[in-house]
Amino acid sequence: MIRLGLAALVLFAHSFYLAGAGVGPHIRGENLGGWAVAGFFALSGFLITGSRLTNGLGEYLVHRVARIYPAFLVCLLVTIAVFAPLGYLHQNGSLEKYWSTETTPLRFVFSNLFLQMRQYDVSFTPASVPFAGSWNGSLWSLYYEFLCYLVIATIGGLAWVRRSPVPMAVAFALSVTLYANLSALKPFINDVDFSLLAKLLPFFLGGALVQMLSSRIGLHWIAGLGSVVIVAVSVYAVPSWGGQLASPFIAYGLLWISSVLPSPRLIRVHDVSYGFYIYAWPVQQLLALYGVHGKGLAIYLLASCAGTLVLATLSWLFVERPVMRLVRRRRKNRDATGQPVPGDDVNAPTAEVQVHEEPATVGGR
Repeated sequence: MIRLGLAALVLFAHSFYLAGAGVGPHIRGENLGGWAVAGFFALSGFLITGSRLTNGLGEYLVHRVARIYPAFLVCLLVTIAVFAPLGYLHQNGSLEKYWSTETTPLRFVFSNLFLQMRQYDVSFTPASVPFAGSWNGSLWSLYYEFLCYLVIATIGGLAWVRRSPVPMAVAFALSVTLYANLSALKPFINDVDFSLLAKLLPFFLGGALVQMLSSRIGLHWIAGLGSVVIVAVSVYAVPSWGGQLASPFIAYGLLWISSVLPSPRLIRVHDVSYGFYIYAWPVQQLLALYGVHGKGLAIYLLASCAGTLVLATLSWLFVERPVMRLVRRRRKNRDATGQPVPGDDVNAPTAEVQVHEEPATVGGR
């Protein structure tokens, strides 16, 4: 439920950009979508590190790919099969040359096939919208999330990392130091990918550190409320990298909130948060294409949430859950042959976020 709330916050933040209504609320130069992505990465760091500690490298990677990639690929295909044709038809009156225009649909799929978003438009659509040229600005964060998975895959396999939380604390401190001094490194590594990974990795490692400490600290309401206060003070006292510095407390605070906030069983059983994150932007662009954003931000938001929820549910029922069940079945078959298999975590979510944050502006890139 917390992840779904964060995905909805990303949708809310993007609504201002996609409706041409300004940039929306910001906290210390970052819009609410960016802070939601930070929360995604912190939670993901906690969950994915738990997966790495209970799984061998091969099983861990199978779970991570199964959870993030099939739904991503289907989202690309839905974009060129549904969203972009509707946009092209609206702009040109027919689908003639849709498949052969310079930025072709197949080029869109193959350019983005390995999670790194290199092309956002399809056949020069969407064009007649306030935020033109992008069918899905949210997907950019998934590439950096998977890079974080690989970081944990590497360091999580070291025995001395598993024995003590100290190495993870050192890795987290180094990641914060790197981001805090990023401007000094730009003359040597002036690369967008490096900068975005440096920005997001501390959130992920902050969550990972909480996972390493979880058996020792537990969850308590005093520590939970204290974490919220520490995050607020850190963000306002250290404008440029206070969020990264406070990321363990972001993870702990969100985990504490999730332990006390009631969650409907329907949401606990059907995790539509990832689908909500990856489909929100194209739904909002399509609605803007047909002028719904002109009826007021409230109506635009409600219509966006309703349409996104439908696609997120379909993604869960027909893509995400079947793939995870297939992974479970594979594990059970291996168990039946007597082969040792580490713990199963295929329900551990990604984020989606998710920073992302910011999608090619989730969080405001």
